[in-house]
Amino acid sequence: MSRTGSVMSETVEPTPAKPLGQPLWLLAELTYKCPLQCPYCSNPLDFADHGEELTTEQWIEVFREARKMGAAQLGFSGGEPLVRRDLEQLIAEGRKLGYYTNLITSGIGLNAERIAAFREAGLDHIQISFQASDETVNNMLAGSSKAFEQKLKMAREVKAQGYPMVLNFVTHRHNIDRIDRIIELCVELEADYVELATCQYYGWAHENRETLLPTQAQLERAERITNEYRDQLAAAGNPIKLIFVTPDYYEERPKKCMNGWGEIFLTVTPDGTALPCHSARMLPIEFPNVKDHSLQHIWRDSFGFNHFRGDDWMQEPCRSCDEKEQDLGGCRCQAYMLAGDMNAADPVCSKSPHHHKILDARAAAEQVSEDTPITFRNERNSRVFARG
Repeated sequence: MSRTGSVMSETVEPTPAKPLGQPLWLLAELTYKCPLQCPYCSNPLDFADHGEELTTEQWIEVFREARKMGAAQLGFSGGEPLVRRDLEQLIAEGRKLGYYTNLITSGIGLNAERIAAFREAGLDHIQISFQASDETVNNMLAGSSKAFEQKLKMAREVKAQGYPMVLNFVTHRHNIDRIDRIIELCVELEADYVELATCQYYGWAHENRETLLPTQAQLERAERITNEYRDQLAAAGNPIKLIFVTPDYYEERPKKCMNGWGEIFLTVTPDGTALPCHSARMLPIEFPNVKDHSLQHIWRDSFGFNHFRGDDWMQEPCRSCDEKEQDLGGCRCQAYMLAGDMNAADPVCSKSPHHHKILDARAAAEQVSEDTPITFRNERNSRVFARG
């Protein structure tokens, strides 16, 4: 096996003896273009340097192939998927193929007419993301003086047009102390489902970890308040679902990577690169592209999708750990970023020899200055997009 500092090329690796799962959830990252500058964006740090976006016809072929393989849910994301002028057509094709379709959007560029067009095309679900419950903080993080006002307007319009109200708030040290106001805003908007997703530190969020990671006290307070609201709302007969996602950095055991590497999730990036998870592009693996290979080959036979299936790749302490079936060694991207080795145990695990890096990050979160600068998403990439 080559050292993790070098790129592992796209070669065929034998299909594991264990029966493969199906790519039930297809995430179509339609574009990396986005008008916002969120400092925790999940797109690659060098997203603007990646190749041309797939055409409408190429995306439709991806949808067809994945549906034949058993994919049932189709998510449209980015960047900002509203930038794609063919979005209505892609939604309609997804509906024809029998997918449950989900649009993940900032709401910037949305209007009542386009929401109606999406409904006509057969879209099942719209999720709108907010940066904060406070207009000033929201607009500072988004990089737009009108973002918060637009999000509120579009959230209400989505509800008015009969969609379930699904909201996402990425929480971090700049907004987590207002978790009560975030929940109250969601109640005011008559949300059905709310994801309070504490930042996970990959990509841009890792770049800004020092200024985004909350303290343990902040996190515990936010989770306590969320639980109190759950009880109060349930007692009042409000069916809203509040999902609180704890960051890995405050766990002692890692989460299973994408519910199992190459088991359920399949992401296709704007240029056609296929990934087992949306962050995997950072790994020193040359992942296959849908322009060059069928999805069947990619899912079953490619190195990128097979390498972390099973446990043959594991090092100690994972290899002999009696908990390895529960977490499968944790996140491969986190291992690569923090341990410098994508085959290492996720440093979140207290058994990892690199766990001290997680403890150091927690300790640093207690000392962060309010003046710590933020690196925003579009600072490095806007000129590249302007040229292209």
